[in-house]
Amino acid sequence: MISPEAIFWSRFERSFSTSFGQSVIERISELIAIGAGATASRQRETLVTLTTTQWDEVESIVRRARSGGSTPPSWDAEVAAVVAAGAYGVTDTRRVISDLWWTKEGVEHFMSIKTVKPNLDQTAEAKRDLLRLTASHPEARVYFGLYYNPYGEAASDYGFSPPQRLFDFSAVSPVLIGAAYWDKLGGPGTYEEVLDIAAEVGDRMVPRLREYAERAAVTDVAL
Repeated sequence: MISPEAIFWSRFERSFSTSFGQSVIERISELIAIGAGATASRQRETLVTLTTTQWDEVESIVRRARSGGSTPPSWDAEVAAVVAAGAYGVTDTRRVISDLWWTKEGVEHFMSIKTVKPNLDQTAEAKRDLLRLTASHPEARVYFGLYYNPYGEAASDYGFSPPQRLFDFSAVSPVLIGAAYWDKLGGPGTYEEVLDIAAEVGDRMVPRLREYAERAAVTDVAL
């Protein structure tokens, strides 16, 4: 049975996200982080310095995962491999863009925000960025964020296979999905509060949208 939360977010995605793009989710997420006492910004540029061997190791990890090899993704092992590669090569600095960045209590957080069913290319790019940021900023926290789970409440319920080639949804990892996504930004209970606010706004907006649609239909007939 599909939960009311999944139905709500599905409708939200079809309407607002389709019309305005991912920037709506990014902006709401930024405001929630700020409201919880963080300093936050969207599309944050970070200069990442790694060795050439580390850059190559990240590409190797992503390439193996994309090919659907027999070894499942293991975030801790992958981070350790990239860090170990730092003993070789020469330093190389490149730019990484994060959909959302915030800092709170002296800790930096970087999040790659995707649609709830990201394709393999989108997920691979997120994996590259998060590994690079983790290797270069070991004290920071990084996240692969999906703002709702269309398959259930737990991350392990997630049923779309492409992202699971690159991230383990059943273990402790950078994955934040559904309630965990919103509660990470605003603290415990944020997800329920977001749903309540959205429902309240929806109750006010639906009659206005219906009225607008009726006027538009009349105009079309007149033309």
